[in-house]
Amino acid sequence: MTNYGVEMLWIVILASLGLSALAVLFSISRRRDSRAPAVARAAGEDVAAEAARKVMREFEKNGQSADAALVTWSPETLRKILADDLPDAQVIVVSNREPYIHNVKDDGVELVVPASGLVSALEPITRACGGTWIAYGGGSADRLTVDENDRLPVPPDHPAYTLRRVWLSEEEYQGYYLGFANEGLWPLCHIAFTRPIFRASDWEAYEAVNRKFADTVVAEARNERPIVLVQDYHFALLPRMIRERLPEAIVITFWHIPWPNSEVFSICPWRERILEGLLGSSIIGFHTQFHANNFTESVDRFLESRIERADAAISYGGQTTLVHAYPISIEWPAELLAKLPTVEECRTRLRDRFGLKADVKLCIGVERLDYTKGILDRFQALDELFTRHPELIGRLVFLQIAAPSRGTLPAYQQLHDECMRYAGDLNERYGSSDGYKPVIMVAEHHSQEQVYEIYRAADICMVTSLHDGMNLVAKEFVAARDDEQGVLLLSTFAGASRELLEALIVNPYDAAMMSDALLQALTMSPDEQRERMRPMREMVRDNNVYRWAGSMLLDAARLRKRSDLDRATGVTERPANTDSNIVSIFDRMRRVAS
Repeated sequence: MTNYGVEMLWIVILASLGLSALAVLFSISRRRDSRAPAVARAAGEDVAAEAARKVMREFEKNGQSADAALVTWSPETLRKILADDLPDAQVIVVSNREPYIHNVKDDGVELVVPASGLVSALEPITRACGGTWIAYGGGSADRLTVDENDRLPVPPDHPAYTLRRVWLSEEEYQGYYLGFANEGLWPLCHIAFTRPIFRASDWEAYEAVNRKFADTVVAEARNERPIVLVQDYHFALLPRMIRERLPEAIVITFWHIPWPNSEVFSICPWRERILEGLLGSSIIGFHTQFHANNFTESVDRFLESRIERADAAISYGGQTTLVHAYPISIEWPAELLAKLPTVEECRTRLRDRFGLKADVKLCIGVERLDYTKGILDRFQALDELFTRHPELIGRLVFLQIAAPSRGTLPAYQQLHDECMRYAGDLNERYGSSDGYKPVIMVAEHHSQEQVYEIYRAADICMVTSLHDGMNLVAKEFVAARDDEQGVLLLSTFAGASRELLEALIVNPYDAAMMSDALLQALTMSPDEQRERMRPMREMVRDNNVYRWAGSMLLDAARLRKRSDLDRATGVTERPANTDSNIVSIFDRMRRVAS
C-alpha cells in the first residue's frame, strides 16, 4: 500500500471513531435532556421570581410601590396621602434657612425669597401640607413682621402655612452656623480638599442651638404625634432631642449634602454624638444610595448597633431607624415659569443687560460662591478651550452668577479673590478692544425669577460640582427649558448625574475633558439638543419634589400604622437597661405575627 493509501486509511478510521464518540455523547445528552426541562423550567422560574422579588424590595425599600412611577405627583397627591394615611397629622418642617426673609430697606421693609435649593424644594411641600416651618430669623426686619408668638402666615399673597422664627444671638450664630456647621461639617462631608476646623466652643453653640430648636418644635406641636421633617447638617442632634420629648413623633431627617466614608467621618471629634443624634430619627434620607451606605458604614464602625442591610434599617438603643435614598427634586411645573417671558425675550433681555452680541454663545453657571461648586475648574476648562481652539475667542461668553456666601470665613474670602483674579486674567488675555470679555463674574444675589430668566437665555449650563448631594440647579435648568433647547454639562460627582443621563457628564478635575464637552455643546445641533432635553424633562416631571416628599410621608405612614399595631397587640420595645436592648423592627413584626 502506498503512503497515500495509508494516510487515507487512518483518516477514515479517525473520522469513524469521532463520529461514534459524537453519537454516544448525543445519546447521553438526550437522556439527560429528557429529565432536564422540568428542572430547567423550575430553576428559570426561581430566578425570575427572585428577580421580581428584588425589584419589589427595591421599590418598597424606598417607600414606593411598583407602580409609583405611574402616579402623577402633585400637591393634591400629597394632600391625599395626608388625608388617607396620616389623618390629622401635623407636619412641622425645621431648617436653618427660612423661605421668606424681611429686611429693612429705604425706611421700609423688603421681602426676599432666597434662591436656595432647599427652599425651592421644601416650600411647595409645606404649602401643600399646610404645616409649620421653623427656621432661624436672620433678616433685619424679621422681628418687625411676626406676631407676639414669633409666627407669620406665608406666602404673603396667599397664606397656606405658618412660618415660626427662632432668634439666635450673634455668638450662637457664629458658633453654630459659621463655626461647627460650615467650618466643620461642610468641608468634612464634601471631598473638596478643604480642611475641616473643629472647636469645642463651636460644638457647645451647635448643641445649644439644636436644643433651642427642639424646644420650639415641642412648643409648636399640637399633640404628641407630629410628623417632623428635619433638614440638613445644621441639626444632627435635633432628632434625638425631639425623640426624648415627643417619643410618639415621626421624625424624618433629610441630609442634603454628601455623607463621607467612615474613615473621613472619623476626623470629627464628636462623631458618636452626631450619629446618636441622627439615630433619634424614624427615617434618615439621603440623595443617593451611596451616601446612605456611607452613613450605615459609619454607624457600623463607631456604634454598637444592629444593622439590617437587606432592609435598610439600623437598630440602636431600642429604636429602629430606616435609612433610605430619596432623590430630591423640584416643583413641576415650576409655578413662576408661567410668569416668565418667552425664551427669545429672556435671551434679548440678558444680552442687552450684559452687552452681548446676537451671535455669541452664552454659557452660564449659577450657584452660591462655594469651593465645592467647581467654579475655578470651569475657568480652567474655558482657558483650555481657547488654547486649543482660538477660533472660538469672541464667540463664547461665560456668565458666572455667584451669590455671596459665608463671606466672613477665610476659605470663602480666598475663593472670592481667586475667582475674581482668574476671571480678570482670562478677560485680559482673551478680551478685545471692542468690549468683548469671555468671563462675566456677577457676585450678587438673584431672585428665583431672575435665575430662571438666565436659565432660559443660556445656550449651555455648567454644573461642575466637585462633590454634591444632588444639585438642583441642573434640574431647574432642565425645567426652565420648555423650548427643549440648551445643553447641560453635569459633574459626575453631583447626585443629579444619576438621573439626568442625557446631560454631557464630565469630570470637573479634568480640564481637557471639560473643554471637549464645551466644544461638543457649542457644536450640538438643535435636533440633538431636543433629543437630550426631552427625556431629562420627563424625568424631572415624573420624579418631582412631590414624589420626593410623598415617598417619605408614605414611609412615615407605614411606621405610624406599625406603631399603632404594636400598641394594640402589646408589643413594645425592650427597656434600655436590659442586656439586649436592640430590637429590630423586623423582629417586632415577627413577634406580632406569632
